[in-house]
Amino acid sequence: MLEFLTSDVSVPAGAAIAAGVLLVVLVVFIWSIRSHRPPDLDIDCDEPLAELSPSLSGLTQGTVYVGNRVELFENGRFFDVFFEEIAKATCTIHFETFLWSEGVLERRLVDALIERREAGVEVRVLVDARGAKNMSKDAAHRLSVAGVKLVRHHGARFRDIGVFNDRDHRKLAVIDGRIGFVCGHCIVDTWLGDAQDREHVRDLGVRLTGPAVHSLQAAFAENWVEDTGELFVGRDVFPELKREGDANVHIASLKPEGSPPAVKVLYHLAVSVARKRIRIQNPYFLPDDEALEAFAQAVERGVDVRVMVPSSTASDMPIVQHAAHRNFEKLLENGVRIFEYEKCLLHQKTLTADGVWSAIGSSNFDDRSLETNDEIMLGVWDEAFAAQLEDVFERDVKHCKELKLATFRARGLWHRALDNVLYAFNEVL
Repeated sequence: MLEFLTSDVSVPAGAAIAAGVLLVVLVVFIWSIRSHRPPDLDIDCDEPLAELSPSLSGLTQGTVYVGNRVELFENGRFFDVFFEEIAKATCTIHFETFLWSEGVLERRLVDALIERREAGVEVRVLVDARGAKNMSKDAAHRLSVAGVKLVRHHGARFRDIGVFNDRDHRKLAVIDGRIGFVCGHCIVDTWLGDAQDREHVRDLGVRLTGPAVHSLQAAFAENWVEDTGELFVGRDVFPELKREGDANVHIASLKPEGSPPAVKVLYHLAVSVARKRIRIQNPYFLPDDEALEAFAQAVERGVDVRVMVPSSTASDMPIVQHAAHRNFEKLLENGVRIFEYEKCLLHQKTLTADGVWSAIGSSNFDDRSLETNDEIMLGVWDEAFAAQLEDVFERDVKHCKELKLATFRARGLWHRALDNVLYAFNEVL
């Protein structure tokens, strides 16, 4: 009898061990597929950044489009312009975003999209399933009844279990294949207004016209085809585009198998080839070891590097700011100047280099954005646009506290311990 009981228990125990081993093997297998070598940032290049457009675009698997116009809009003003363009749409509206919550902005957007759909415009809306979990049922129902194609990216389905952690963090729109928008703005009411207090968000977005809109449309199509299988073609979505301005633009968005994602290469390249000054505004700034070394080398060759992030009290995710503090001491020791924006959540994701090149879009400077999320960044060769972003930086400095190395070193033991513990989870924050 005892022998029977022992045998009976050993079968499920053995099965559990086998299942555990299989799970470990599967995790290692999936990790090995997604893993890649970090980019080598020891770049020996004396060419000025203004002449490196083929390199930056080529290494991020993009194309430089000449003759574009890039217009910058701050805070809630971005939505005023966005809705003006929606109202003028005659053929197609493509919209992709991450966060979407019930509120005034949601109702305004739904009304605008339905009005155009009823006028015969084809409307496609792609939202991240997790980021849009707070979309109201009424909004989804009204869009569906009106004939708007609403799709949720990577929902909680068993078939998507292998990519469930991969989120669509892009914020973009393409109207009639001719007008493009890229921003950090979300469909949440705190993005309205003018960043006047802690109840509102500081953010930037751009309107893009010219040949580069084709590349923006292609970025939208990438996830749309993945989620729906639908291929859209014709002049309503890819019309002939003519010169609209003097800015040269390329777009970084791809995540090639086994290689660093384009947005990661773009950020790291810019830091590695800058020769005069770098200005970064980013809400979640957790550079990896390679980037930390690149910043140190930039300062060594005489680059004035300044970074602006929200303070932990103004951030919507203070745990991320604490995790970031783990490497701030090293950055400060290496001569990087760091400013904490205290007025409200600073959410724009921008980088300017040498006053001639800029990047703006959806990507944070952390492992989740640079390794996992689907992101999009515009690279812009235009001195006037770079000057606009540098002016924004200087205006925002007035609402900042600059971190000093001596003071930062003196932060308490509890603060240091919290920084290190939270940084251990930097890839999923």
